Amino acid sequence: MPSIIPPLAEVLRPKTLDDYIGQKHLVGNGSILRRMLEAGTMHSMIFWGPPGVGKTTLANIIANHTLRPFYTLSAINSGVKDVREVIDKAKNDGTQPILFIDEIHRFSKSQQDSLLGAVEKGIVILIGATTENPSFEVISPLLSRCQVYILKSLDEDDLLVITEKARLLLQKQFDTKITIPEHEALLRVSGGDARKLLNAMELVVKSQAKPGLPVEINNKITLDVIQQNLAIYDKGGEMHFDIISAFIKSLRGSDPNAAVYWLARMIAAGEDLLFIARRMLILASEDIGNANPNALLLANACFDAVNKIGYPESRIILSQTAVYLAASPKSNATYMAIDDALATVEKTGDLPVPLHLRNAPTRLMKDIGYSKGYQYAHSYEGNFVELEFMPAALSGRKFYEPGKNARENETRELLRKLWRERYGY
Repeated sequence: MPSIIPPLAEVLRPKTLDDYIGQKHLVGNGSILRRMLEAGTMHSMIFWGPPGVGKTTLANIIANHTLRPFYTLSAINSGVKDVREVIDKAKNDGTQPILFIDEIHRFSKSQQDSLLGAVEKGIVILIGATTENPSFEVISPLLSRCQVYILKSLDEDDLLVITEKARLLLQKQFDTKITIPEHEALLRVSGGDARKLLNAMELVVKSQAKPGLPVEINNKITLDVIQQNLAIYDKGGEMHFDIISAFIKSLRGSDPNAAVYWLARMIAAGEDLLFIARRMLILASEDIGNANPNALLLANACFDAVNKIGYPESRIILSQTAVYLAASPKSNATYMAIDDALATVEKTGDLPVPLHLRNAPTRLMKDIGYSKGYQYAHSYEGNFVELEFMPAALSGRKFYEPGKNARENETRELLRKLWRERYGY
């Protein structure tokens, strides 16, 4: 019986921090996790980042380095009973093991509650991994007991290092010469995900390998093989991220038909309905904004309703909201405004608040000019008075540029009337 060859991603999984690729801000020389391990200290933590960037690998490395027992649970197929079994074993052994929970965002509130006591008392060191924002998906009491570390998508240099390691290993496994004259297609299909990259390379080599003949991995061959083997390549449900991307882009692109199709694909695949509703809530502000403020209200109502009702009835609410968002006028003006303002704050620092805008709760503050010259808008005709509200260094600086749609055109006209030439509306 032939021996089973582990997947390439498993064979190449790093065993030490020095072999770990990417996340230099966490594991590089002098970084926070490296210092923690060198000091021999441990605390519960949550790794938040996209798939295939090394969350599970990093948890394994930490366990190996600290020589602690390592238990792994997946939130997809584990429950409170499984959590309690690990905790009971840890209590009996007294070893303070590491409990790694993959996709911890899929744990229900009661499942997360079952971890609280053990984490708080230090019976286990919890390491959770999530692709979703833990602020939304992890209950506050548990989140407050864990340090959140953000893992980033792998950059091109990281992916090329992994590609070369994989090429050498595959060359040895298939006893043939492998060349990669073009990397663009491999990098594109990986999307910064090391697992996708390695799956793609393995598929391409297996499809081309013939005894005594060299293998070339170029852009055309890579794309042809991936298209023919999409279901295999996307094992583990990684297509989840591609489909949510297609859904959001269909909404942004004002195509309700495509949006409903991708929505149906996600529902049929068993996607978390609150995840879908949350993404629509973000889009309502990011891509529609003040072109139709009701979009945010409907998206928020959708999220609440889906949370209360559940499947199958909530599919109707999701569909109604998706169609509404797709058919709404679009504007990213407020999204651009806050990013521009944040960039300005980073560049200009903490500019002083003009004296007339400062609060003056004491006599001394009034005497030195705090609040002097402030004019209360409601005391003036039209509830408006032309006053300087910016720091002096930013006078006249415009961050919000209304979008070109009916509602924001009205906003532009109002601002032009109020502020005349100051902001150039």
